[in-house]
Amino acid sequence: MGERMPVLRLQDIDLHYNNSGKPLVVLDRADFILNRGETVALVAPSGTGKSTLLHVAGLLERPDGGQVELCGKSCSHISDDERTKIRRSDIGFVYQFHYLLPEFTALENVMIPQMIAGLDKKIAQYRAFKLLEYLRVAHRAAHRPAELSGGEQQRVAIARSVANAPLVLLADEPTGNLDPVTSEYVFRALAALVQQSGLAALIATHNHTLARQMNRRITLQDGKILELA
Repeated sequence: MGERMPVLRLQDIDLHYNNSGKPLVVLDRADFILNRGETVALVAPSGTGKSTLLHVAGLLERPDGGQVELCGKSCSHISDDERTKIRRSDIGFVYQFHYLLPEFTALENVMIPQMIAGLDKKIAQYRAFKLLEYLRVAHRAAHRPAELSGGEQQRVAIARSVANAPLVLLADEPTGNLDPVTSEYVFRALAALVQQSGLAALIATHNHTLARQMNRRITLQDGKILELA
């Protein structure tokens, strides 16, 4: 994989919620490094804080303590506007449900984030089509989400998430609603995209078969991030 280049770093992350007057510890001095061009599986039981960890890593939620760094820059104390700009340009998100805009075609769904970022419409259209082509769903570019299969919808969602060439991709059970064959297909498409682009991906999944195909596996235990063999 070449030289290891940290893209995302979590240092001493603390986060707790108030549960009927008692603190519920979700993350306790959690540490994690995600390197350029690697896929890391986050495998842990429900309720252990997987989605919360992704939200903290993706600057959607502020931790109570610790540092979140993206390419060496601390993001913990920057303004909400700055966090939003970083999310739009440097972080891609994929969820269990695709969240595609139903009134737009597959192609338009991938164009929209690029146009919001200020890209010319024709350039956005070209890049969107090339992404759909790479993910083998370009033949469905003119179809709306309701006309696509689950696997096609999720591949379009992946294309949308990387449309602005982010540094980090965060995925929360991206194949959770798919059958095993389609899950494998979608995962392979995602893995190929990571390998070709140098993107760094942290993927929460309950699918141990897919998790074992990634570069590393981590879990959450008592608020700590632990490496799995």
